Amino acid sequence: MKRREFITFLGGAAAMWPLTARAQQGHRIRRVGVLSPYPSDDPEVKDRIVAFRQGMQEHGWSEDRNLQIDYRWAGADRARLGSYAAELLGEPPDVILAVSSPSVAALQQATNTIPIVFVGIGDPVGQGFVASLARPGGNITGFTAFEFSIGEKWLGFLKGLAPGVTRVALLFHPELGPFHSHWKN
Repeated sequence: MKRREFITFLGGAAAMWPLTARAQQGHRIRRVGVLSPYPSDDPEVKDRIVAFRQGMQEHGWSEDRNLQIDYRWAGADRARLGSYAAELLGEPPDVILAVSSPSVAALQQATNTIPIVFVGIGDPVGQGFVASLARPGGNITGFTAFEFSIGEKWLGFLKGLAPGVTRVALLFHPELGPFHSHWKN
């Protein structure tokens, strides 16, 4: 090896050494908390957890390598959601997945710093979880399956099915409230 080649090789190795050393250090395991009001043995919940884990794995996150998921299942006992939220925050996760409005409400009271991602929320703006869907603000964001402008289409569809209908009633659980802002007028 000639002198210039050797110096180039040595310089390149020296430049790469900090990157190699950093890459060889142990990587941090990320923590995800999951708060759900459903029972852990519910078949639909099990399917969703499998899909969640598969999705995480597809993005490079694996429980046997760089991820720890801490689950709390209230099993229809909503009173336990507050204590489970505090329990999850005891060993602070990097992010919390909140399933349903009662879970988000419990977490909203417990923290305003740890990121919360919600699923299964009908009206996050109307329930006061986020400022708007475009700019949620704060530490809460997520996904909603409802678009309230479709409400008129629901009524139009119903009118097409039963043209003689002149009155329609809507029943919903006030705590779950996926229609708070849409139906309060």
